[in-house]
Amino acid sequence: MDDVYDVFGTLEELEILTDFVDRWDISEIGRLPPAIRTCYLAMYDISNDINQWTIKERGFSVIPYIHKMWADQTKALLKEAKWYHARHKPRLQEYLKTSVTSIGGLLMMLCCYLLTTNKITKEALDFISEYPSIMFCSTAVVRLNNDLATSSDEMERGDNYKSIQCYMNESAACEEAARQHVKGLVWEMWKNMNRDVCKSYPITGPFLNACLNLARAAQCFYQYGDGHGVPGGKTKNT
Repeated sequence: MDDVYDVFGTLEELEILTDFVDRWDISEIGRLPPAIRTCYLAMYDISNDINQWTIKERGFSVIPYIHKMWADQTKALLKEAKWYHARHKPRLQEYLKTSVTSIGGLLMMLCCYLLTTNKITKEALDFISEYPSIMFCSTAVVRLNNDLATSSDEMERGDNYKSIQCYMNESAACEEAARQHVKGLVWEMWKNMNRDVCKSYPITGPFLNACLNLARAAQCFYQYGDGHGVPGGKTKNT
């Protein structure tokens, strides 16, 4: 989905796609260009497959929750696409709020809950769908570590501002100072998560561990550069 919004779709096509996701409607699927139609149908079919599995294995329909997260993610991706076309330079907090939603980690954590929890509850799903602190911080660690590893190359390509450039633009800091600031934000997110796991939540241990493990994975494969996009060298041998 990220590549569709970053590379393949025009702004007009992306607005139509986002509207389709928001309405969760396939009755007018012919309005979408073929490539984007394929992406939408894949997302729609996979979501329904997950729901059918959850009904069978857990006795609970989760389409409203999956739909909400897809809608939130595509709206965030559309906002970033509009930033790119308008050459908008967001402030750091504006960037972080949007990019944490667009990166896809929140939906991933919902799927982790469905897979690791035998007794799914509405209370827990409602809790997850509001994106509590532990989910936000975990996904922010992914986003910020990705920025630290890849932002220089992305800026050379003319991509949107990342967290480092957002901070440089709003504070007049040099790049090294901005990098240190972003590393400090990562540290703060970890402190918040460590506090969060000690709180009383309407949810069981495996989900909380999944939130921590997502952040741990990001720390691992971005520690020597872009270990996700270019998984070689030190990252491969870690």
